[in-house]
Amino acid sequence: MSDTNVKRTPRETDDVPVPATLRKSLKNRHIQLIALGGAIGTGLFYGSSESIALAGPSILLAYLIGGLVIFMIVRALSEMAVEDPKAGAFSYYATRYWSKRAGFISGWNYWFNYVLVAMVELSVVGSFVNYWFPNIPKWVSAAVFLVVIAALNLMGVSKFGEFEFWFAIIKIVAVIAMILGGLYVIIANVPTASGIRASFANWFTVDGGFMPHGLMTRNADGTWTGLMMALVVVMFSFGGTELIGITAGETENPRVTIPKATNGIIWRILVFYIFALGVIMAVVPWSKIDGNSSPFVQIFDSVGVHAAAGILNFVCLTAVMSVYNSGLYANSRMLYSLAKQGNAPAYLGKLTKRGVPAAGVITSAIIIAIAVVVVFVWPEFAFNYLMSIATIAAAINWTMIMITEIHFRRVVAAGDGPAELKGLKGKEALDKIAFKLPFARVMPYIVIAFMALVVVLMCFSASYRIAVVAGVIWLIVLFSAYELQKRFAKQ
Repeated sequence: MSDTNVKRTPRETDDVPVPATLRKSLKNRHIQLIALGGAIGTGLFYGSSESIALAGPSILLAYLIGGLVIFMIVRALSEMAVEDPKAGAFSYYATRYWSKRAGFISGWNYWFNYVLVAMVELSVVGSFVNYWFPNIPKWVSAAVFLVVIAALNLMGVSKFGEFEFWFAIIKIVAVIAMILGGLYVIIANVPTASGIRASFANWFTVDGGFMPHGLMTRNADGTWTGLMMALVVVMFSFGGTELIGITAGETENPRVTIPKATNGIIWRILVFYIFALGVIMAVVPWSKIDGNSSPFVQIFDSVGVHAAAGILNFVCLTAVMSVYNSGLYANSRMLYSLAKQGNAPAYLGKLTKRGVPAAGVITSAIIIAIAVVVVFVWPEFAFNYLMSIATIAAAINWTMIMITEIHFRRVVAAGDGPAELKGLKGKEALDKIAFKLPFARVMPYIVIAFMALVVVLMCFSASYRIAVVAGVIWLIVLFSAYELQKRFAKQ
């Protein structure tokens, strides 16, 4: 094809044979829904039972606090993404503004984290399929979804964005339907199975009131409950919101789209977590939410609408597909970025004519498939140890984003910022940053201190304590891997 023909071709279309480069095909609606979908998953639909049991109605405060922290983390990432939109996001930024070692650790930590998250999602997808088709082996469902989503990711970034858009729509409709249904029960005074009238006053009057376990309470069996302990569960339910940064390198207009999506995170958390759970606990007393079924099912069961279980099963199936789809996308771009930095094998930095890092997609899919086999063969090992690494890896990632932002501002102030900031120094350079992190002088340190508090709180929980130990070992592995890689590179 001649150069003339190439110029006439719209570059954002995945089906056009243009030179191999990442395509800026993600539109505003894609980014908005990807940002929203990243904050809504099975953790909200099922995992919220655990957090409610720990803190009662005060879990709403935990989600508000955790949501503000996550918002600041994504704001820090978006500050860099708007000025320097690149695939691989925080790994690239850590390398460019901090050190090559930091980029290596950040990138591989995030990649492995999403491998393990995808592993868990694919291992449970069979349970959702068996709800309708009990005779299909779970491994068959996992294999089918793995192949289908991998094929989808190989088709181009616009296809990924389109599927994520509709996956997110399904989750949003489900949450809004629950909220409206719950409000109807409250306003119309519909009788509930518990015999307690549905009312927002139930937050303060039922089973110990708003904060039944206080900030932290040690139970007779030695376990800890309370608002502080719920923060641990809440924080990890927000995993995936940082995907906005990964998409920046393939977004049509990142200077407009990324700020819009980022600023929308806070109200989405208010509506889809705080308001939704607030309505649930107004209809179903918090002490009756036992974890045997989703709170979203319980709210409809309590007024006799029993079809909710089947509907939620479908929603959770799409949520699982969404997590794996997002994970495979993020992992392929992370491997591409690591390869460009010299922190991964060079073959992972190659693109197809559609602008897809196919080697990264296929490599990640193969590793995820192996991880899923580990779940089926050694479930205790997978969930006790591998998921512990996934849990602590999120805390490592968020902490590194904030440290990288500190380094980013130092580089910008020194006159070596990206694009339009280059050459400007000091306050003049910092003032030119288009999408600033609020209270940037102190906010990174506040968030880092908060993440340290979360890690300390994890030590009080038997189910999370192992993650702290695994985190130390994991960091040693990453540091050692970098030193080995550096040594081999010199030979």
